[in-house]
Amino acid sequence: MSENMAENNKNSKLTPHTGVLYLCPTPLGNLEDITLRVLRLLKECDLIAAEDTRRTIKLLNHYVIKTPLTSYHEHNEKVKGSKLIQELLAGKNIALVSDAGMPGISDPGQVIVKMALDKGIKVVPVPGASAGITALVASGLDTGRYAFEGFLPKEKKKRRQILQQLADEERTIILYEAPHRLQTTLEELNRFLGNRKMVLARELTKVHEEFLRGSISEITAWLTDKEIKGELCLVIEGAEGKQKKDDLPVWEGRTLIEQVQTLMNQGLSKKEAIKEVANKMGKPKREVYNEIIKHE
Repeated sequence: MSENMAENNKNSKLTPHTGVLYLCPTPLGNLEDITLRVLRLLKECDLIAAEDTRRTIKLLNHYVIKTPLTSYHEHNEKVKGSKLIQELLAGKNIALVSDAGMPGISDPGQVIVKMALDKGIKVVPVPGASAGITALVASGLDTGRYAFEGFLPKEKKKRRQILQQLADEERTIILYEAPHRLQTTLEELNRFLGNRKMVLARELTKVHEEFLRGSISEITAWLTDKEIKGELCLVIEGAEGKQKKDDLPVWEGRTLIEQVQTLMNQGLSKKEAIKEVANKMGKPKREVYNEIIKHE
């Protein structure tokens, strides 16, 4: 055991034999983007808990690291998390890694961190790669204040609630997205936030790294009918002042009927569309409903 690990165990609130959970960021793509400290910890820890062992083994093989590897992901986070906690309590030091970047950000790492802290186990974060910050600093948008949202919820109602909240967000917004949902997400961002400036960062630090800069509608148009691959990070300009949702461009000059029809064309039911239009326009749902009925 190194002097650093011995000192961490010595300072633990439990016993000198209690292990430490190290949060070890790994490269987003380029394998050179790993710190000397992380490499040392991966070699010295008793166990490495990885979100995807197939991906992590490539990194370990590249740096000739022979530390035992085990899987820890969203489908086994509770059962496996409990087992890892027992290993820590038994004195093993564990390095937690995600697929790429900082563990605990938009991945199940946050669950085991909470479990460890609840047991009084020492958690040590190690600085390193993070996709959101990497994309932000190269975006050209305001980096002084930003809001990290990670992945938007998949459930429709909660997703709309978050998007409605983001419509008034004055800070730069950072989102993650998967390629197969990108087009839908861009359309939703334009509808709820308006046609703001944004940057789409793709395949960060990899051979095909790409930054698309423009308005939301411009980037949507550029990507139409194109097959998008790789990991994506969206950096979006914050609202200018307290922008009201019913002042967004998508609602300008449109009747209630047109607004409801637009939302229905985007997949909402009539009931959902009426409710959303009523909320945005500050009108009773019954008033919007009666207006729609008149013209059916």
